[in-house]
Amino acid sequence: MPKFQSKKLTKEVVLRDPVHDYIHIEDQVILDVLQAKEFQRMRRIKQLGPLAYVFPGATHTRFEHNLGVYELTRKICNIFAVKFPSQHRGDGLWDDNNRLLVECAGLLHDIGHGPYSHTFEHLFDTNHEKIGQRIITDPHTEVNQALRQVSPIFPEQVASVIAKTYPNQQVIKMISSQADADRMDYLKRDAYFTGVTYGEFDLSRILQEIRPYKNGICFTMAGMHAVEDYVVSRYQMYQQVYFHRVGRSMEVILKHLLERAKTVYQQGALQVTLNLGKFLAGNWTLDDYLKLDDGVMESNFLLWTESSDPILADLTSCYLFRKPLESVCIDEETKNLLPKLKDLIKQAGFDPQYYTDTNSAFDEPYDAYKPSGKNANSQIELMQTDGQLIELSQLSPLVRALNGTIQGDERFFFPKIMMSKNEEPQIFDPLYQQFQRYIKNGKLRYLRRPKK
Repeated sequence: MPKFQSKKLTKEVVLRDPVHDYIHIEDQVILDVLQAKEFQRMRRIKQLGPLAYVFPGATHTRFEHNLGVYELTRKICNIFAVKFPSQHRGDGLWDDNNRLLVECAGLLHDIGHGPYSHTFEHLFDTNHEKIGQRIITDPHTEVNQALRQVSPIFPEQVASVIAKTYPNQQVIKMISSQADADRMDYLKRDAYFTGVTYGEFDLSRILQEIRPYKNGICFTMAGMHAVEDYVVSRYQMYQQVYFHRVGRSMEVILKHLLERAKTVYQQGALQVTLNLGKFLAGNWTLDDYLKLDDGVMESNFLLWTESSDPILADLTSCYLFRKPLESVCIDEETKNLLPKLKDLIKQAGFDPQYYTDTNSAFDEPYDAYKPSGKNANSQIELMQTDGQLIELSQLSPLVRALNGTIQGDERFFFPKIMMSKNEEPQIFDPLYQQFQRYIKNGKLRYLRRPKK
């Protein structure tokens, strides 16, 4: 492969970071990419979107996450260069000529994310990885112009790492595998900003025991318990943070308000600011995409709280002012009750299309470690003293116990008033009581929060 090099900075740039203490920038191209307007846009996109309504501190952005992934990638490259340098072609050790490439890929791996990325993607049929590759390879972007200073082919090479088509699997798996710089950073970072301890694991020990092999990256046997800790931390973060029922409720409201906005806009009855109308009309460009951020979306939401469309006005108010839907757990046995529940909700004056939904934690944009069977993902491997590789759950009873367990749940979301108990008689009280009898007698699990 060609040896990609960047001009070194006269003086290293050091940024303070609450997760990694310091982020070190030594190469001019890294600094130039960091200063590009497309990268600076990441400051205005929250990492966890609506989960900030559950965990007030979770207002961190994709900007610092991307920087964190770069820093972890840089540290791994340093470790590999010192402990596992390639001696000859094909020996399966680390070729440090890949360093600049993988550092740039780590820095740019999430450059294509938009506001409320996963909800936005589902509704407007976008794909953040493909958009990221377009940002990197489009000659009109500042990111592309920065990368081209290294080599005319460098942007395409960086994009190929994110697309997982680059021929060296070590490079790909450093930022995209089951134990990569991306996941390690977001677990630590999300735990820090949500204020929970579930995402804590022994990162320093993992870095001590990480190593390359011919087809990827693995860990030594001495690192098994640190990697176990990492897998358990992921499991706990899914259960307690990423799958939180109120966070999922806010996602449902967000999805429905955008669906309603799309319908009202296409009827010619919706006022929008900036370029959001291009997406509602389905004729957006990359330049339009790059002008979107959380602030643009929320400015439009504020505008829509006074919309002449009562459903859109109500949904945007529910989202902006944190009025989540209520929910119950459902399963295959209780799903047959949903049509009746929706009918009661309709009788109460709510359009079930916008005020009800079913949401499965399995549809959330986070993957559990599942090394075999249906929907398997890549394995975490340990290298034994004889050089043989063995998959983690084959040696760890703890990880094996988690493999195949049900993670999360499926929930039915509905207006909270349907579970209300008013002291004064209300016209809808008999209807609410009938709804609540179905919830109770149908054995749908309703978890009421304790009174404060």
